[in-house]
Amino acid sequence: MKKLLIGMALGIIAGMILALAGTPLIAEQSSTSPQVINLPGRSVAAPFSDAVLAGNTLYLAGRLGLDPETQRPPATAVQEARNVLDGIQAVLSEADMTMDDLVSVQVFCSDVSTYGDFNQVYREYFDDDPPARAFIGSGTLLFGARFEVVGIAVKG
Repeated sequence: MKKLLIGMALGIIAGMILALAGTPLIAEQSSTSPQVINLPGRSVAAPFSDAVLAGNTLYLAGRLGLDPETQRPPATAVQEARNVLDGIQAVLSEADMTMDDLVSVQVFCSDVSTYGDFNQVYREYFDDDPPARAFIGSGTLLFGARFEVVGIAVKG
């Protein structure tokens, strides 16, 4: 009887092993690993990437609209908005995407009275169907910036 039970147990174990042999025990990783996207000539040794492409989704790091020569905010909110959106557009281009691929945008703003100035420029970058967006009043932003923009794009 003991030998019969041991034989049955071994048979069950062998059957389970054979059944599981064709089944992955761990979910397979995507065939492509996340890809770091940085603008060419990036001189800042920042502890983050400009964006990360995972599958067909691009996660854009926060961008400021500083003057490239002075690394300070430009004199007007309109110019700063243009700088930050040009920067977003450049990162998207590095990932072979356009502003039309953006699905979500978050705008952090240190002075919400510049909402109209930002929107004046923002409308120039999108056709009839802009991405979902949040415009968030924030505290002080790095380097005295008025705007910091974060986004998610999906390659269509």
